[in-house]
Amino acid sequence: MKVSDRTHGVEYAIRDITAYANKFRAQGKEIIYLNIGDPVKFDFPTPEHIKRALIDAVSKNENYYADSEGLPELRKAIVEKESEKGLDVTEDDVIVTNGVSEGLDMALASIVDPNSEVLMPGPYYPPYSSYVKFYGGKPVEFRLHEDGRPDLEDLRKKITPRSRALCIISPNNPTGEVFDRKSLQQLIDIATEHDLYVICDEIYDKITFDSTFTGIGKVAKDAPVVLLNGFSKAYLMTGWRCGYICMNSSSRKLDQFREDVPKLARVRIATNLPVQIAAVQALRGPQDHIPVMVEKLRKRRDLVVKRLNGMGIQCRLPRGAFYAFPRIELGSRWKDDKQFVIELLNGTGVLTVHGSGFGVSYGSGHFRIVYLPPEDVLERAMDKLEKFVKS
Repeated sequence: MKVSDRTHGVEYAIRDITAYANKFRAQGKEIIYLNIGDPVKFDFPTPEHIKRALIDAVSKNENYYADSEGLPELRKAIVEKESEKGLDVTEDDVIVTNGVSEGLDMALASIVDPNSEVLMPGPYYPPYSSYVKFYGGKPVEFRLHEDGRPDLEDLRKKITPRSRALCIISPNNPTGEVFDRKSLQQLIDIATEHDLYVICDEIYDKITFDSTFTGIGKVAKDAPVVLLNGFSKAYLMTGWRCGYICMNSSSRKLDQFREDVPKLARVRIATNLPVQIAAVQALRGPQDHIPVMVEKLRKRRDLVVKRLNGMGIQCRLPRGAFYAFPRIELGSRWKDDKQFVIELLNGTGVLTVHGSGFGVSYGSGHFRIVYLPPEDVLERAMDKLEKFVKS
């Protein structure tokens, strides 16, 4: 029977590659997982006060439908956090979502029409292009310089009358790069000049190493900024699925968007109430796990990048998140980065993700490594990788 053509462009390389890993595991072989950015699967447990808040909520029968836009107390706490980062936002500008991915889905559903274009930095997180294609639009990658700054000349060349939105992912997945204030200001200026929505993903805002994080709110002024954020990474709540959309209250250009997004929230009923109650405690409770986590990740990042460069694989030092995006020399041995990743898995049991899964134009010839595992596991993975590339 015929099915919709809409799903033909939907891809998610991070999980798609696990199909190969499942075959490998079925043979009884060990896999070292460096493919999915889920800190809770390693030695980063969800903080106790957050878990206790969830258990208490369930025990008190806080198990009914929440408001579609989100729990008022959580929306208030989100406003406190994002206002502190510089965004002009009120509780009416916040929609709580089932993870950042749902927030992205809602935002793009409200913005993208068939044949419209959405600009995104290459490489990018795969759902950005998948959702754009799902709604009939065209993802357009613009280049980043080797130091992680956006190539503004390339971006300007790719803006057309069909351009509808500009996406910013900082800290970036998959590269770990962080846009500085100057770069953010330049992107806002270009978006304002060309009447583009700005969708900014700041899910890794608290996981940075060598520079101070600047939120988009610091430079937004009255630009139509749609901020995405959530609780999965910094608050170690990946499986809980809780995120949010914040709309720049200063932007009158968002008035129609501000009316339409709540309609989508109402159609899907609500976000999980006990998790929202726990998310309030995540924002307002102890934050001491965050610097501990960041310091652990800094050591693991340094280990991985040193080992990669030491074995002849070029890799920049990521400034945020928990990903490295090394370049590989394909030559005659591998036809593309996906073949490299599959052969690495088959030969060593080390599972990574091919760079082209994050955009063919600027991701090809790379692979993504997650440096969440403990240092002894990372050392073992690097030993296997070095033996593989030198064999």
